[in-house]
Amino acid sequence: MFEVIVLAIALSMDAFAVSIGLGSKGNTRGLGLKAGLFFGVFQALMPFLGYLGGKGVLGWVDSYARWIAFGLLALVGAKMIYEGLQEGVEEDITTITNKMMLILAVATSIDAMAAGFSLTLLEVDAWLACLIIGVTTFAFSWIGVRIGEKSGTWLESKAEIFGGVVLILIGVKMLVF
Repeated sequence: MFEVIVLAIALSMDAFAVSIGLGSKGNTRGLGLKAGLFFGVFQALMPFLGYLGGKGVLGWVDSYARWIAFGLLALVGAKMIYEGLQEGVEEDITTITNKMMLILAVATSIDAMAAGFSLTLLEVDAWLACLIIGVTTFAFSWIGVRIGEKSGTWLESKAEIFGGVVLILIGVKMLVF
């Protein structure tokens, strides 16, 4: 279960970083709840879809599953680190609409689908794991909006880099142990 909690924290860093950017725009009344719900639901749904896909192909790739999980987590982690070193999309957002939140929720959670494949290798209940990921992301998104509201975007890229490093380390752990 420890791996699921660490995975949940790492996966929520994308949504956390975007939420900081959104919070820095001002007019955050209700935005923390909205960001938490949009990001939390999609961060819970996407790993479950990845888990189902992983279960479907696990029989074919069983002997390589650890390498595949490592590769997927390493790619997702490297992408998060890269994005953390670049300028964020959030700076271009002027109006925060439900459509914009939906686009951001899908964009920040699509990587979680690949990470969901790793759930097939852990001895955990996938429903519970995805619930933990969703609740963790909700909390980090809500907190991210509050941090952005108070301090601006200085923490935004650091959160993405941290999440990327943690995902790579989880992949290494799955490969070695």
